Amino acid sequence: MLDTRQSEAAPPKDEPRGCLFALSQPPLMIFLAVIGCLLLMAALHDLLLL
Repeated sequence: MLDTRQSEAAPPKDEPRGCLFALSQPPLMIFLAVIGCLLLMAALHDLLLL
């Protein structure tokens, strides 16, 4: 039989979530990827075309 009881070592439900939870959100990751691509394009433009 499966033991479905909560163990004593489980974290409490009201514990605040950390930064890794925030970074796992898709809209934030898309935003950071767009900003990163813009910075990369600007850096490559400065290095190769100017």
